[in-house]
Amino acid sequence: MAAQALARLPALGVLPGGMVFEPKYDGYRLLVFVHGGEVFLQSRNLRDLTGAFPEIAEAAAALGEDVVLDGEVVIHTGGRLNFSALQHRLNRRPATAARLAVEQPAHFIAFDLLEHQGTNMMTWPYAERRAVLESFFQGHGLHSPWQLTPATTDRDLAEQWLTEWGGLGVEGVVAKGSEQPYLAGQRRWFKIRARDTAEAIVGAVTGPVSSPNTLLLGRYTRAGRLRLVARTTPLPLALRNEIGPLLTPAGPSHPWWSMRLTVTWGNRELLAFTCVKPELVVEFLADTAIDSGRWRHPVRTQRPRTDLGPADITPSD
Repeated sequence: MAAQALARLPALGVLPGGMVFEPKYDGYRLLVFVHGGEVFLQSRNLRDLTGAFPEIAEAAAALGEDVVLDGEVVIHTGGRLNFSALQHRLNRRPATAARLAVEQPAHFIAFDLLEHQGTNMMTWPYAERRAVLESFFQGHGLHSPWQLTPATTDRDLAEQWLTEWGGLGVEGVVAKGSEQPYLAGQRRWFKIRARDTAEAIVGAVTGPVSSPNTLLLGRYTRAGRLRLVARTTPLPLALRNEIGPLLTPAGPSHPWWSMRLTVTWGNRELLAFTCVKPELVVEFLADTAIDSGRWRHPVRTQRPRTDLGPADITPSD
């Protein structure tokens, strides 16, 4: 079951049976299957991740009973969730995955129970599945690498998670209906991302420089290198016309002149862009999914900041 994005917490009564809120984590969605002592860890796109997270697979085998759990696998480093560390687990040899499991152990944050001891619970209301999930954790005395996600009906607490937990790697909040069954493949939950404003330097654009379609944003490192930190969503017409006259095309001396980018992550089609002189600062709105100083998802341009210069922007490292 998946979620559709909303800009803010939904109104009460939108979901059946009242609203329940859970944190949305910066990790990999994972289904844990345990049947007859065999364990299978599956990603949301049906990929086998059993070998990537041997500590989770070992803990699942130790449960000693058939179960299907839905949740998120995460890695904590430096007091926050580390998505890059998760990516380093993929396509590794068993010995390497085992070493990483010791150096940076993963945790599984459970938020749903889909099957237990041969009983398919997907048609059960969320509230009943949640009650059995809590009993399951208590009955087994589960601890690391297992975690049970917090859940609340308190809208004010959910707002607090949105505003205060972003720096810890919590991307936002998921809203669920307490009477909802588990509808696999359907976007019947809601997700609300925590967002913050930030500034960066326009280093390149797609489309014409005079009226750009999107912006490629950078920040200088402490060593003086202009580093790509974000791409924007398409600009509305008013912003295109406002930003275009403030940009100047750049030549081969631009640090990104020979840089190669793909249109989207996982796509081989190269992105066509034009370098501009890194002089204009813009303010943007972004979620809290940041990997080593780079925003993972496209950001939304708010306005040009002609009152700021590149030297006013915090270095990227």
